[in-house]
Amino acid sequence: MESVNLSGKVVVITGASSGIGKAIAKYLASQGVIVSLGARRMDKLIELQDQITIEGGKAAFFLTDVTQKESVDALIKHTLEIFGKVDVIINNAGVMLLSKLEELRYEEWDAMISTNLKGMLYGIGAALPYFKARKEGHFINISSLSGHRVDPTSAVYSATKYAVRALSEGLRQEVKLYNIRSTIISPGIIQSELTQAITDAYSKEMVKGMESFAISADAVAHAVAYAISQPQDVDISEMIIRPTAQPY
Repeated sequence: MESVNLSGKVVVITGASSGIGKAIAKYLASQGVIVSLGARRMDKLIELQDQITIEGGKAAFFLTDVTQKESVDALIKHTLEIFGKVDVIINNAGVMLLSKLEELRYEEWDAMISTNLKGMLYGIGAALPYFKARKEGHFINISSLSGHRVDPTSAVYSATKYAVRALSEGLRQEVKLYNIRSTIISPGIIQSELTQAITDAYSKEMVKGMESFAISADAVAHAVAYAISQPQDVDISEMIIRPTAQPY
């Protein structure tokens, strides 16, 4: 069973301006993949597109807020207009705002639900009609190790990431008739900007203690490439990517 050549595939990536999304975009582009970059920070998108282009890759970007359905729809439409197809969508955009429930950080709860859960649903909704009509496509949804376990301060974040896994599995079961694949990738502690958004002092200190063994986001990028490169009749349903040193 030979792997599929990635060159020429068109991959849409949300949350592409930093961290895991950026690493995925750069690595896939280096393998000949055409990447369509969605994120909220225009300056970061321009910078990433320039880096990819200078290194011989091909990329486009579209300012995207995954909490807004119309914005995600527009990202897919923009990609189709420029590149003529979409082979894969990677629902990567996410926020991790850890705190104990007793802190009652309602705005942060809403932000995680809107970005991590609804943002992924909007990505699915934007690409699914096209994939169904084409009888081919691949969803890659980024969950987390926190989608497999819950810790103090992670209750809401974990809830959204458990939901990502549940929705992805339901999606897989529903779309196999259309020759569509669905992959869940659950990273452990990865070097990224995700922890910088934490505002709760206790949670921030707790996470800081684990960052010493964080691994490069490139590890997730390689896992994504592996899933995409499988023959059409092979569906890599789920992967956990974590540091060897991570105890849980």
